[in-house]
Amino acid sequence: MIRKFLNARNVLGFLIILFLSYTILIPLGKMVIDTFISKLGEAESTAKPGSFTLDYWLTVWNSSISKVMFYKPLWNTITIGIGVSAIGLTTGAIIAWLITRTDIPFKKTFGFLLIIPYMFPSWFKASVWLTVFKNERVGGTQGLFAYLFNIDPPNWLAYGFIPIVLVMAFHYYIFSYLLVGATLSTMSSSLEEQANILGASRFKTLRKITFPLVLPAILSAFILIVAKAIGSFGVPAFLGLPTKYYTMSTMIYNNFKSSSETIGYVLSILLIILAIIILYLNQKMIKSKNYETIGGKDSRGKLILLGKWKKLTTFLLSLFVFIVTIFPVVILIWQTLMLKNGDYGLDNLTLHYWIGNSDPNIANGAAGVLKSGKVFSALKNSLTLSFSAAIIESYMKLLIEYVVTRGNPNILTKYIDQLSFIPYLFPSIALSAIFLSTFAVGSTFVPALYGSLALLILITVVRELPFATRAGTSTMVQIGGELEEAAKIAGASWIRRFFKIMLPLSKKGLLAGFIIVFISAMKELDLIIMLVSPSTATLTTLTFDLEDQDFLQSASAIITIIIFSIMVIYILTTSIGKTDISRGIGGK
Repeated sequence: MIRKFLNARNVLGFLIILFLSYTILIPLGKMVIDTFISKLGEAESTAKPGSFTLDYWLTVWNSSISKVMFYKPLWNTITIGIGVSAIGLTTGAIIAWLITRTDIPFKKTFGFLLIIPYMFPSWFKASVWLTVFKNERVGGTQGLFAYLFNIDPPNWLAYGFIPIVLVMAFHYYIFSYLLVGATLSTMSSSLEEQANILGASRFKTLRKITFPLVLPAILSAFILIVAKAIGSFGVPAFLGLPTKYYTMSTMIYNNFKSSSETIGYVLSILLIILAIIILYLNQKMIKSKNYETIGGKDSRGKLILLGKWKKLTTFLLSLFVFIVTIFPVVILIWQTLMLKNGDYGLDNLTLHYWIGNSDPNIANGAAGVLKSGKVFSALKNSLTLSFSAAIIESYMKLLIEYVVTRGNPNILTKYIDQLSFIPYLFPSIALSAIFLSTFAVGSTFVPALYGSLALLILITVVRELPFATRAGTSTMVQIGGELEEAAKIAGASWIRRFFKIMLPLSKKGLLAGFIIVFISAMKELDLIIMLVSPSTATLTTLTFDLEDQDFLQSASAIITIIIFSIMVIYILTTSIGKTDISRGIGGK
């Protein structure tokens, strides 16, 4: 009986539960408890240090600063989430329909170009937005729009709600495009064809048949988009903080920077609760809207002919691709070549911010990024973080899949599956607060990790676990159990079976998980902004600091390095491993 219980699957499951509990449940519980204990030196609590108190919660809920600290940022967060999801869902779904169901040309080209923005940091487009629309009243120098048209953009166009929503919507539309596109690619077109035969208009067919069938995919995309939107820090920081437009994430960061950590913990818990409520309502809707979309017959049907609208549709889609993919990169590179901010003329171009030596008259004497030891140190940290997290994540994904899919489901496997999904509920800045509360100081089992790359790697692994384990179809399900059984009968140990059978057959799944995590880690800012120290600064946090100091050219140059690094690794991985995160859409 004991030997049966101590098989490889159960032992692995137990170790995984220990890891997930120690990195998710225990830190969350500790953070919640900390919000009820008075801290020495925090003005929000008048209770005796170390005693039970509700002062922190009352400060947030019911005090003279509650409106500014909580209610207004909460309202801003909710409205941003609604705006981003509405625009992002609609945009992504329409594009997915055009690519998969119509005769629009250049599908492979569009499919590739539409996936590229996923590799850009979301806050990179915020920086580009400021380059174009910033005004002299807040930004200090004019943007491209003011330079070209001699019109200073109003604050509402340069900063705040509208630019934040638009920037994030045209970044996170990719979730809607991928999920809806995948559903449309496999969905039978017979019902649509029958509706057309019966005389239904194209709009009525879309509204009555196509839309209901893809609604589960739309709802899944919704939760991905809204979760990213309400927890985003970089975009609201770039486009909101200059005019004191706060969201929950930027207010959390502001409290930690002003040494009000416990208030930051309270706000983090409330942001987590908001995310859980949204996820719960979304899951209820998904369960009530479940449809079969793949029949037993060949699901391929005739493509919808765009007719006289074909040229206009192709032009509009090309314009969209140019705006979200090509134009931001052009503006970014141009910004790196401008000697003085606000002057977009050809006579103002220089390579100083790339290869220039230190000059006291330029950027406070900072040398070009390719001659900066600080930049190369940050690049080393970014690559170490991204490669380490991606490799660890890929193997953890495989182990979790093995435990969950091998053998009959039991309490152990169900608990692991649900526990690994919990980080999905936490906005990045809130998860960062959880880890800060737990790993900033040492414990019996783990030394203090604050100021080390190990902490950044650990939180990245935990954060990306839900996405890595659910990225496409589980590779382990596709490996027949008889292969392992045959090796077991032949006397092969579990370790030998794992490395000789499961690992080679799971190569594509491993590479897909690797590239997803690498891209996410390389462009991550929200998750690590509160955890880095001067010695562990990454390219993203260095960029944020430079933007904050108004060194825009150097910041843009570093963003260019981030994007270049991601593209190189993506191309190498997909070429060697024959895998592609966009496969299945745009390939027709």
